[in-house]
Amino acid sequence: MSLFKARDWWASVLGEGEEFDQGCLCVGDVDNSGSGYDKIVVGSFMGMLRIFSPHPAKPDEQTEADAQLLEVQLPDPIIQVEMGKFVSCSELLHLAVLHPRKLSVYAVSGTAGNVEHGDQYQLRLVYEHNLQRTACNMTYGPFGGVTGHHFICIQSMDGMLMFFEQETYAFGRFLPGFLLPGPLSYCIRTDSFITVSSIRQVECYRYETLAVATDADTRQDSDQQSKSSGKRLTADWTLVLGEEALDICVPNTSSAMSSIFVLGERNLFCVKDNGQIRFMKKLEFNPCCFLPYGSVSEGSTNILMCNHNNMLLVYQDVTLKWVAQLSCVPVAVRVANFPELKGLVVTLSSDGHLQCSYMGTDPSFFTAPKVDAREVNYDEVDTEMKMLQKVIREASKTQGMVHRVQTNKSTVYVNRCDTVCPECVLYSQVKIKNRGAVHSPKMTVCVQPPLGVTQDQFVLDSMGMILVSILLSQTSTHKHEVSRIPRVSQCKFNLPLRLVCYPSSAIKNAKYKITVDTNKPPVNLSEVFPDFSEKSENNDSSALGFQLITGSRVIVLASKTSQRYRIQSESFEDIWLVAKELVQRFDRHFASLGVKDFRNSFTGPIPLPEFFETVDHHFELRVNAQKYQDLLSERAVQFRAIQRRLLTRFKDKTPGPLQNLDTLMEGTYRQVIALADAAEDNRERLIQAFTRLRSATHLLILLLSLWQGLSSEQTAILEATLLPLLQDTPQLGWEESVDAAVSHLLKTCLSRSPKDQAISLSTGPLTIPKDTSRLKKHITLLCDRLGKGGRLSLSSEANVPTTVMMPGQKYLSLETLRVHSHVTLMLL
Repeated sequence: MSLFKARDWWASVLGEGEEFDQGCLCVGDVDNSGSGYDKIVVGSFMGMLRIFSPHPAKPDEQTEADAQLLEVQLPDPIIQVEMGKFVSCSELLHLAVLHPRKLSVYAVSGTAGNVEHGDQYQLRLVYEHNLQRTACNMTYGPFGGVTGHHFICIQSMDGMLMFFEQETYAFGRFLPGFLLPGPLSYCIRTDSFITVSSIRQVECYRYETLAVATDADTRQDSDQQSKSSGKRLTADWTLVLGEEALDICVPNTSSAMSSIFVLGERNLFCVKDNGQIRFMKKLEFNPCCFLPYGSVSEGSTNILMCNHNNMLLVYQDVTLKWVAQLSCVPVAVRVANFPELKGLVVTLSSDGHLQCSYMGTDPSFFTAPKVDAREVNYDEVDTEMKMLQKVIREASKTQGMVHRVQTNKSTVYVNRCDTVCPECVLYSQVKIKNRGAVHSPKMTVCVQPPLGVTQDQFVLDSMGMILVSILLSQTSTHKHEVSRIPRVSQCKFNLPLRLVCYPSSAIKNAKYKITVDTNKPPVNLSEVFPDFSEKSENNDSSALGFQLITGSRVIVLASKTSQRYRIQSESFEDIWLVAKELVQRFDRHFASLGVKDFRNSFTGPIPLPEFFETVDHHFELRVNAQKYQDLLSERAVQFRAIQRRLLTRFKDKTPGPLQNLDTLMEGTYRQVIALADAAEDNRERLIQAFTRLRSATHLLILLLSLWQGLSSEQTAILEATLLPLLQDTPQLGWEESVDAAVSHLLKTCLSRSPKDQAISLSTGPLTIPKDTSRLKKHITLLCDRLGKGGRLSLSSEANVPTTVMMPGQKYLSLETLRVHSHVTLMLL
C-alpha cells in the first residue's frame, strides 16, 4: 500500500444503481469553446449522458450544480463515447455515442446566460446510423490518410468491422477466425487497426487491405456484399500474447515510430508498429485500466495504470515512478486540463464515482502537544508490574492445555425451540459466556447434510446472544478466538425430530421390520414422544406414526404383553432416524425416573440382505457414472476428429463434397448432449443413493451396538470404519474405503490368531472394485466375529492411526472423527 494518496480536486457520484465501463468516459473541449480546457463526458448503461466542467470548490459553495453542464436521458444504453471531427461540413469537435444497435453523432453547444443561473448547454442530434449487428466497441481516426476529418470503425459482437465515413456507411468486413470481440484501436502512422483475437494474439489489419478485401464468409448482408470486392482478408502481422487483453492504446507521441500498448491480465506489452516487442512488464497485481501518454524524456512513454487494490501507478516505460492510493477501483482513466490546474487524473468507477485528482503530498502542520509532567508513583508501577508478570506466567503455563482453558473460561449454551413451522425451519439461540477478555470471537455452526443453516459463520463484536435459523440446505461451522492464544470450545446438541418429520396415522403392516427389546415394562409411547402424540390422528398409545418429509412413513408399535417395540417402514434406510430417537428417548425417560439398570437390546438377526441391497444400488450407480464418463470421452474425441476433418475441407482451395461429415457431426453432437444429460441425471440419483446408504449404515451400526452391547468407544470405531466419507468422489468411493477399513479390523483386533495381527494393511491406492462380493463377505465376517465375542479395540499398534494413501494425495484415517450437529467456539 502506498504512503501517498491521490489528492481529491473534484469528485461526484453519478446516479444511483447505474453501471459504467471503460468506454463510458472521454475528455475534451466538446462544446468547442476554444478556451483550451477540457470537459468530461460520461455515459452509462442506463442511457444517461452527462457533461461536466469541474472546478475547485470554495468553502461556501456547492460544486455539483454548476459543474454539471448537461444531463440527458437517451433511450438506449451507452456503450462508448468519443470526441472527434465526425461531421463532413465542419471541422469542429462532435460527440459520437455508441449504442448496441445505433451510432449517434451529437453537437454540443453552449449559450451564455443573462441571468444568475449561468450558461445553457444543448445537445443536438446531427445524424445517426442504425446498425444491423450488435455493437461491441469502436475507434476513430483519419482512415486512409484523410485530413481534417475522422472516420469511425465499429466492431460488432459477431466479428464484423463496420466503417462509416461520417454520414455515409462505407463497407464492412468480417475478421477471420473470429470467436469473441476484443479491444480495438487505430494506429495513425501505419493506417492500421490493432485488435486482440480469441486465440490471445495481437492482429494488425491495414485499412487499405480491409477496403479491398473480400469476405469468404456468407454472414454479410446482401446490401453490403455488393460493396465487397478484391482479395481475401489477411492480417498484416500477428503477435502471440498468451493471455487475455483488457485494453489497447496507441498514443501519438512520435512521428518516427508508433508504440502499441496492450494491457493483459498479468503483463503490460509495448509493441512497435511492425509487430516487434519493444518491452514487456510483468505485473504483480490485477490491473483494471491504463492510459499511456507523452513523456518529457525523449523516446519514452509514461503510463498511468490502475489496479483492483485501489492503487494508481505511474510508469516511465518499465520503471515505476509513483504510486498513489485511490478511493475506489476505476474502470477508466484519462488525463485532462482544467482551469487553475493542468494534467489532472480523471477516473471513473463501475458504480459511478467520478473523481479528478492529482498526485503529490500536502504538508502536515500537526505538532505534538506537550506532555504534562507528573511525578511517578513507584508503588503503583510496582503493583502493575507484578500483575503483568503474573499474567505472563499463567499464559506460559497454559499454552499446551487448550482443553482446560476451554472448559474453565468459556461456556456455550444452546437453547432449542422445538416449534417447527411448515417450511421445516428451526430457530436456535446460542449463548456464549466467558470469564476472561475475548478478542475477535468467531463462531461456526455445523450440521449433517442434508440439513444446513441460513448463515454458517458469525464474527462477533461482543459475547452476546446469537440467533441461528437452521434450514434444510447446506453444511456450516462456528469458531471463536480468545486471549491471543487460539482456544476452541465445542457444544454438541441434537436437533429435534420434528425438523424432518411430523405425526401421521399408524399402519399395522410394512415391508421392513426390526424389534428393540428392553429390560423394563412397556411404557406409553405418548410419554416418550409427547411432541408427536398430541397431534397424532390415532389415539392408540401403543402405536405411533412418523411421516418423513421425503414421503415415507415409519411406525412404532409397542407390545402390550412383553417388553418389545417394533419399528417398521416401507423403506429400510428410513428406520434409522426413528430407531435412534426411540433408543435415546428411552434412556432419558428411564433416567428421569431414577432407573439406573435400564438397557436396550436387539436379538437379531442383523438385516444384512436388506443392507446389501442398498449397497448394490449405490455401487451400480457408481459403475454407470464411470461408463457415462468413458462414453463421453469417446464421443468427444470423435466430435473433435470430425471437426478437424471439416475444417480441412473448408480450408481446401479446391471445393469438394463433405461426404456426409456434417451429418455425422450433428449426430455425434446429439449423442454428446444425450450422454451429458444422462450423466447428470445419474449423478443426482447417485447423491440420493449415497444419502440412503449412509442412513442404512447408521441403522446397521445401531443394531450391532444394541446386539452386542458395544461401548461408546467401540461404537465410534465401528462408525469410523463403516462411515469414513461424508460424500462420494470420482477418485474415492464408499465401497473401497469401507473394504479397506473392515479388512484392517479383521486383521487386527478381530483376527482369529495373533499371527494375523502382525499383518498390516496394504498401503496401495484404493480403486473402485469390480463388484461388491468381497465387500459383502468382509462385512458379513465382521458381524460374525462380533457375534462370537470379538471386541473392537485400537490398543497396542492399532492405537496409531493407520493411513491409507488414496489417488490424488488423499488420506483415510481409521480414527476419523464422528461428525455430529454441533457448535464450535474458537477463542483467540
